[in-house]
Amino acid sequence: MSSNPTTEALVTLGRSYVRRAPGVLFKSALAARFLNPRLRDHPRRRVVDVEFGARFAVDTQDLIQRYLYLFGGWEPHMTRWLRSRLRPGDVFVDVGANIGVFAVLGSQLVGSTGRVVAVEASPDFHRRLLRHAELNGCDNIRAVDTAVSDGRKKLTFVLASSRNMGANSIVPYDGPAESTFEREAVPLAELLDADEISRARVIKIDVEGAEGGVVRGLRPALGRLRPDAEIAVEVTPDRMARLGDSVDELLDTMREHGFHTYRLSNDYAAGGYPYAMRNPAPPVRWRGPVVGETELVFSRVDAETLV
Repeated sequence: MSSNPTTEALVTLGRSYVRRAPGVLFKSALAARFLNPRLRDHPRRRVVDVEFGARFAVDTQDLIQRYLYLFGGWEPHMTRWLRSRLRPGDVFVDVGANIGVFAVLGSQLVGSTGRVVAVEASPDFHRRLLRHAELNGCDNIRAVDTAVSDGRKKLTFVLASSRNMGANSIVPYDGPAESTFEREAVPLAELLDADEISRARVIKIDVEGAEGGVVRGLRPALGRLRPDAEIAVEVTPDRMARLGDSVDELLDTMREHGFHTYRLSNDYAAGGYPYAMRNPAPPVRWRGPVVGETELVFSRVDAETLV
């Protein structure tokens, strides 16, 4: 599709302003009203640098890849939290690794004596994950191309729209599908070896509604985790319910194993990213009901804020 050279130049200039100019003046409106929809509808394919020093090959039609291109990062609050947690020699487990943004970040943080286990069910994303591991010289990533659940079973994944390619999900979907694929699932407690379980500092789970099954599959290993291990789970209560799961069951499981519940900010609106990239927030204690898509962090630390 042909594009207006003047408009394309304005996009390039606007992106440079959003990413590199000091402060946040006008950046929210510029990103939300012009740059984000333009890059979605007129995709660019580039290799870009991100704020933690890694490089990714992106297609801006996709949400995550577009934000990497536009803002230089993805989920800034999660990025900050992982940086505060992972140290050389740790193990980081990333379930639903997508194209490898957090796997590559984790690889940098745990170093040559640590390990990242990056689990991704999508064959296409698994290939991209491998490419980004190679692009960034990450030889401490164990990339696993499989699904994760509470038992060994075959799962069917559906992608509703290529504008958010990370939304591959096993949740029943009645609308037109962009693509589908099948994958054999393995419980996380069986997927990880004994060393990975005992050394895991952070386990991150982002599985588009299937988090109930993933946590049940991890449950046999919860007692073997190190005392300071923490688990981040993005929960989507309505999608969980369509699979017969509930957030309350997940919370009860974590509570029974000594974990306290925290909430980590996670706003995907383009207008909020210029501020969030510069002012990431830590997880805060959560005592209320979980009613919408929420990033939860489970920790044995008993505090109001996880610092």
